[in-house]
Amino acid sequence: MLPSDASVMLARIQFGAAASYHFLFVPLTLGLAWILFTMECAYVYTGREVYKDMVKFWGKLFAINFAMGVLTGLTLEFQFGTNWAYYSQYVGDIFGTPLAIEGFVAFMLESTFLGLFFFGWRFLTKGQHLFATFCLAIGSSLSALLILVANGFMQHPAGTYFDFANMRMQTGSLWDLFMNPIAQIGFVHTVIAGYVTGAVFVMGISAFYLLKKRDMGFAKRSFAIAVGFGLVASIMVIIMGDQNGLVVYKNQPMKLAAIEGEWTTQKAPAAFNMFAWPNQKEQRNVVQMQIPGVLGLLVTHSQNTVIPGVKTIEAQNRERIIRGEKAYGLLVKLREGNESPAIVNQFKQYQADLGYGLLLKRYTNSVTNATPGEINQAVKETVPSVWLLFWTFRVMVLAGGLMFVGFFFSFILLIFGRMWHNRWLMKWALWSIPLPWIAALCGWFVTEHGRQPWTIYGDLPTTISSSSLTSFDLALSVAGFVGFYTVLFIVELFLMFKYARLGPSALRLGRYHFETQQDNTRGNA
Repeated sequence: MLPSDASVMLARIQFGAAASYHFLFVPLTLGLAWILFTMECAYVYTGREVYKDMVKFWGKLFAINFAMGVLTGLTLEFQFGTNWAYYSQYVGDIFGTPLAIEGFVAFMLESTFLGLFFFGWRFLTKGQHLFATFCLAIGSSLSALLILVANGFMQHPAGTYFDFANMRMQTGSLWDLFMNPIAQIGFVHTVIAGYVTGAVFVMGISAFYLLKKRDMGFAKRSFAIAVGFGLVASIMVIIMGDQNGLVVYKNQPMKLAAIEGEWTTQKAPAAFNMFAWPNQKEQRNVVQMQIPGVLGLLVTHSQNTVIPGVKTIEAQNRERIIRGEKAYGLLVKLREGNESPAIVNQFKQYQADLGYGLLLKRYTNSVTNATPGEINQAVKETVPSVWLLFWTFRVMVLAGGLMFVGFFFSFILLIFGRMWHNRWLMKWALWSIPLPWIAALCGWFVTEHGRQPWTIYGDLPTTISSSSLTSFDLALSVAGFVGFYTVLFIVELFLMFKYARLGPSALRLGRYHFETQQDNTRGNA
């Protein structure tokens, strides 16, 4: 029996909420780890204590964020077994491999060297401690790689095949699974976006100290490192975003069509919808502002390649659903024991479209006898929410563009020695701190919602992936998760604001703003 639409939706909401909360902490962990390594390189090279203080202070904020990331991340993997039982049974052997390696290798590496980072200052040489910081950063990135390999499999199931004998997907090639282009490009794009997040965070808080005219030497060095780091990272994010668009065009054409609001297939090179308001019901854009001939260059780097629109892909999906209907009928015969060469060969002929046939299970109990109306419903289901993807993607791009502009002008002013006199730019740096999180959450939403209606793209529909839990049970667990995670988020904000306001005075070294201010007060008394 299939789970109800309500329970599937609640399971998606619960996982989406939990993943979103967790993803608030991931980019900063990825970015700050390498900024700490950069600062410590400066300390080892110059021997100046201020760089060591920078590593220790920003390391405190890193530790708070890391701890919250661990707390919110632990529950995510358990949700696959509780809320997504059929998914876990169907692809557990594949999906579990990178996640197991992440837990036993990457997370252990990260956690071990986190301890050495904080407690090794008195016991390790400068070079040894720098190596510990390097391993901490490597562990963070390796953890992201393995998780994105698992996610990349859901976006494009490379290196796998369906085994009808046990009704599970199996690993055909670990190399292809790990070298999946969506996984690898997605990993680089995500990690570098984390670098931008860390840079904006350090730059914004340093700007706060500069505006308050306190701990100037500490703040100026932190600001300068963040600007240089962030400028390079923001350029790389743009490059990898472009590469990400190429692999989406090749492997997920419906997602691309939705992102660009392309209902009909245009003659190459297609016009780019800079502004539009998509109408899903009528399958057209009510209002739109286009730039002629740009979309082809942006997406395919070609003026001759045709980019299919939603209606064209719907027609292709209809054919795949009809073929999947035949594949499902042949699978039933194989499961009943009829494994004659003729049936096996026919099944192999249609097997690639079995997932599209499974879309019909939401609308009929007899997949092989689906009516034209039921097939039409399944076809419409293959189109994700176009206006949501269209606008979420553009918010992400806008946030990324604003960050790049800020880094660029700050870098230019630093070169000419005029940065410290531009309070407006420092205020921009402070108020831009939320931008990378807005961009990251929008990017995650586009990636995941754009995959719908699939849990495994083209192979396993979301509607049959979840556990058969009641809507009441799921509603209670959703409320519990959101409540608990909200408390954790408030704790994170409280600790971050507390130590950010204290600045390097939190290190209690006796040479920074609040400590020297107290000393002066005592002296005057």
